Amino acid sequence: MAETLAVPGHPGLAVALRRSARVRRMSLRVGRSDGRVTLSMPTAMPVSEAELFVAQQAGWIARNVAAAPLPRGVAVGATLPLLGAEVPIVAGPGRAARYTGQAIAVADDARAGPRVKALLKALARTHLAAAVDRYADVLGKAPAKMTLRDTRSRWGSCSSRGDLMFSWRLIMAPPEVLDYVAAHEVAHLRHMDHSARFWGQVAVLMPDYAPRRDWLRRQGAALHAVHFD
Repeated sequence: MAETLAVPGHPGLAVALRRSARVRRMSLRVGRSDGRVTLSMPTAMPVSEAELFVAQQAGWIARNVAAAPLPRGVAVGATLPLLGAEVPIVAGPGRAARYTGQAIAVADDARAGPRVKALLKALARTHLAAAVDRYADVLGKAPAKMTLRDTRSRWGSCSSRGDLMFSWRLIMAPPEVLDYVAAHEVAHLRHMDHSARFWGQVAVLMPDYAPRRDWLRRQGAALHAVHFD
């Protein structure tokens, strides 16, 4: 059974303890998408030291948990962010979910979440492939391949082989934000770092990238708060 500690002065808040031989000092993490609090600590450290640390950081924990977006489920009757807009989910025929332009239609059963997830992945591939092609043409350098994943720590990446990876959850963001991530990763085909030359290349591909990057920093956690199970 996992060890947990209550947060003094904040009823209902708890911290899960994660012991590891590789950890040298205590560190707190609040999940960006669910607000879950984890304290990593050395294996042999007494719980009393963790209790003191949690008490000292109680205010920080409470503020960060409050800032985390509320989890959202996917079901008929709810709404879902898609291309930056809240789109209603309505009952529809057939086994696959489909986007009508005004709503997401899906069978009203226990498989609604996974079916909507499959739809978002397909839409993400279409939109990201188009954006990558557009910026790669400007750069004059094409990626080796493109894959989609459900990553938590990054929205995209570029390997030394020129393979691009994107989070399919970008399809829930405004189109200009999805475009920014595509431009960002395409720029890595020329500069495999985050040097001034890299950011200069991003600016060539997308002169107004800054507010789009800022949107992801402010709102990106809300995209991870959507659950499809």
